Amino acid sequence: MVNEYEIKKQICEIGKRIYDNGMVASNDGNISVKLNDHEFLCTPTGVSKGFMTPEYICKVDENGRVLQANPGFKPSSEIKMHMRVYKERPDVNAVVHAHPIYATSFAIAGIPLTQPIMPEAVIALGCVPIAEYGTPSTEEIPDAVSKHVQYFDAVLLENHGALSYSDSLLAAYHKMESLEFYARLLYNAKMLGGPKELSKQQVERLYEIRRQFGMKGRHPADLCPNAKEGKPSCHSCGGSCGGNCTCGNDDADLIAEITKKVMAQLGK
Repeated sequence: MVNEYEIKKQICEIGKRIYDNGMVASNDGNISVKLNDHEFLCTPTGVSKGFMTPEYICKVDENGRVLQANPGFKPSSEIKMHMRVYKERPDVNAVVHAHPIYATSFAIAGIPLTQPIMPEAVIALGCVPIAEYGTPSTEEIPDAVSKHVQYFDAVLLENHGALSYSDSLLAAYHKMESLEFYARLLYNAKMLGGPKELSKQQVERLYEIRRQFGMKGRHPADLCPNAKEGKPSCHSCGGSCGGNCTCGNDDADLIAEITKKVMAQLGK
């Protein structure tokens, strides 16, 4: 089992990666890792993520209360957003929040990342919706993210940035990196006259590959809010949903119905 000091070092390494890759500026962004149901490590407020050392890292409980922090350091004010993800997604063990330039530009423009333009993004990342704007450090952002967290492993934050989460810190970071790469490709394709999207049939084949791989996380290949109205998944609709996904409004009966359909497709 990896000890806490090693996890703190990993957080610092990921912080340096997001800083060096231009995903944050100055003291922006925050990272957290789940130790157990009652203990979490997180980056402090007011420090550059590119220059952290293990003694910077704070420990909090599931309510964001400080359990341990060295003098001069206190948890990020965005810890509420992280805690909401952990509460609603027990499979998540790490959360990364950053402001990658291209992805954040799409968030500012109000454009979700739903266009299927490359196999890797379709299989690994899936659609990336936009959580409505909320005032930083308040419950508004956690409430907005909550509407999407059960259906996607990454979300854009309207006029703010991006959030990714997974079963490990490295996987959560990779999702952020993939998100930004996807956004950059889509932006460049739009500058060249518009992307040539994968067809519905091509997307469905990629979804089936994902199912066969047994990949973890939440993804439109398994659950999609558009299924409520019998429509194709977000990726397959070619953006016709306008990104107005109503993930958080689906009830338990809908989720059960979708799950039943997915299991039937898998022959189980």
